[in-house]
Amino acid sequence: MNAIRSVLVFTWIVITVIPVGLTLVFCSLFLSDIRLWWWFAAPWLRGVIAAARIVGRVNYRVQGESNLPAAEDMRRVILCPKHQSTWETFFFASFTSHPLAYVFKKELLRVPIFGWVMGRLGMIHIDRKQRIDAWAKVRAQGELLMDRGKWIIMFPEGTRGERGKKGNYKAGATRLAVATGAYIVPIAVTSARCWPRRSFSFIPGTIDVSIGTPVCAEGREPGELMDEVERWIESEMHRLDPQAY
Repeated sequence: MNAIRSVLVFTWIVITVIPVGLTLVFCSLFLSDIRLWWWFAAPWLRGVIAAARIVGRVNYRVQGESNLPAAEDMRRVILCPKHQSTWETFFFASFTSHPLAYVFKKELLRVPIFGWVMGRLGMIHIDRKQRIDAWAKVRAQGELLMDRGKWIIMFPEGTRGERGKKGNYKAGATRLAVATGAYIVPIAVTSARCWPRRSFSFIPGTIDVSIGTPVCAEGREPGELMDEVERWIESEMHRLDPQAY
């Protein structure tokens, strides 16, 4: 039954992303990326999370939601979530009060429809082989996008990790926060409990999301600040998912 539920959810994702994505790409000729986000991207992403919840029986509960700045709050914000699954890439974009800008490798722009959409939503695509140029682009575009009301989202571990494992935390997000005077929001997510990495099958259950207190990066050192973020996230992961640790 779980396999059937999973197939139904992924079939829905594939079928709906084509018309929504093509419509978004066409409308990008006339609309701003902010409007494209609220009119097309966010509703579709909420639909994915709803399909996973209703059909795949992947529920979620959020702790610390009040720690996220309000919709009218224009502080520069960088979200730093734990990365275990594809689920959180959909969830945060469907949940936050501000449009998000992901930092992603430019190769994704070549993916039909999905990549085209990402290229039109005002995000930051980088060439990982050109480290100096990539950082300069993240710094410049990140500040510009945050000043336009977007939040940046960067997964400090870089890639999805196994349940119960700790990846290598990189200081890119805190480096950007220090350079732009942004606030860092650490977030723990137990998504691998229900959607393990490299899997197309859901495990019915509940994903816990714990949102930490925003930390002002002004006057901090990137490495020291990321150490603080890492300690908080990993401590929360042990609390939220003790069976995995």
